[in-house]
Amino acid sequence: MRRSRLALAAVILALAGGCARAIDPAPVVTSPRYPDFLFPAAPPALASETLVALQQRGWQFLQAGDLSQARRAFSAALAENSRFYPADAGLAYASLADHDYADAVARFDRVLRRAAGYVPAMVGKADALAGAGRVDDATRLLTEVLAVDPSLADVQRRLDVLAFRTQQVVLKGARQAADAGRFDEAIAGYERAIAASPDSALLYRELAAVERKADRSDAALAHLRKAVLLDPSEARGFVQLGELLEERGDVAGAIDAYLKAEAIEPGDEARARVAAARARADLARLPEEYRAIGGAAQVTRGDLAALIGVRLSALLKAAARGEGAVVTDARRHWASPWIMAVVRAGVMEPYPNHAFAPRGVVRRLDLAQAASRVLGLIAERKPAQARAWQAARPRIVDLPAGHLGYPAVAMVVGADVMPLADGAAFRPTRVVSGAEATDVVTRLEVLAR
Repeated sequence: MRRSRLALAAVILALAGGCARAIDPAPVVTSPRYPDFLFPAAPPALASETLVALQQRGWQFLQAGDLSQARRAFSAALAENSRFYPADAGLAYASLADHDYADAVARFDRVLRRAAGYVPAMVGKADALAGAGRVDDATRLLTEVLAVDPSLADVQRRLDVLAFRTQQVVLKGARQAADAGRFDEAIAGYERAIAASPDSALLYRELAAVERKADRSDAALAHLRKAVLLDPSEARGFVQLGELLEERGDVAGAIDAYLKAEAIEPGDEARARVAAARARADLARLPEEYRAIGGAAQVTRGDLAALIGVRLSALLKAAARGEGAVVTDARRHWASPWIMAVVRAGVMEPYPNHAFAPRGVVRRLDLAQAASRVLGLIAERKPAQARAWQAARPRIVDLPAGHLGYPAVAMVVGADVMPLADGAAFRPTRVVSGAEATDVVTRLEVLAR
């Protein structure tokens, strides 16, 4: 025992450079600088008191962050016994701490050539490989370590961290590929990420978004259904599902998805989404002639009656007169129900001979008269708001104040339902297009709310 202590003292003196100056005591480490490093313990066959003491001294300096002193202690141990590979592993860990990954890998390899299966060197090499960006190689090596000793929970944690890093790299690449329009590459990346995290609803949603851009609607639908199954508490998944179902023409399915999203995250936006989908469903059930109005070069009286009857149905129903209306030429027209609705509400009138002339062309003065009557119905419900419309007397260069149509035109201009052309002219005889009629009825609809 006395001899080994003398030997240790001699080695310590050598570390001091052979001089009589005070030797730096090994630090007491309470907060290790590198807590994930695995201490390279000496096997019993090599564990002399001197070598073990030097190894421990080097490790204490390493964990204190003094790499220079750590290397001196590990080198002294190797000078004492060149076969003491734990000290070489200590030097490799010092290089790892210094971010010299190439040197660390080379030193760990040298240790493993001497002692295959030496776990501290395998784990250290894996850390060095990961630091050098060789994540797949590090993963394979740590998997080998677990095969040697499955009880090493710290190794499993390292594998989990590497899997996360790999996942982040794969996802970053997939997102960049999607942004650049390389959809096949992006889809392959997301599929790889999902293989590693099959329970991630987020990954399925992102993959579906890329597939929609790539015109892979069927695959996107399947993945969105998977996403909402995995996470039924995430409103965004149901919104995406609803949007895709709408694109595919399944409006009923879209409404169901939007309602589920609204139940999770209620609010104005959610309600508006459901209302818009229902409106589209209602529109889909309307005759083809109605759906074509918006793109028509000119609208007929039947078209205008249908627009007002559909968009302002509640207002017309409340204003309907009790007495029956006689219209002789509307029964066989596609817009017959709405023609009768606008007539009963007094918004549009048949001619003295009881003919409505549903195929007659609508001009701006005709539209103004119908719109002013709608404004009159709105005024009954909102008199304060209507005072400004009713009092408006704009100067109209092509329609004098004495004209029979002036009061109706003045009201629609005052309510900003039908603006003047060039700020002064109304163009009363100009034929009304489908787009213009739709715009006017939309403005009336807004005022009626």
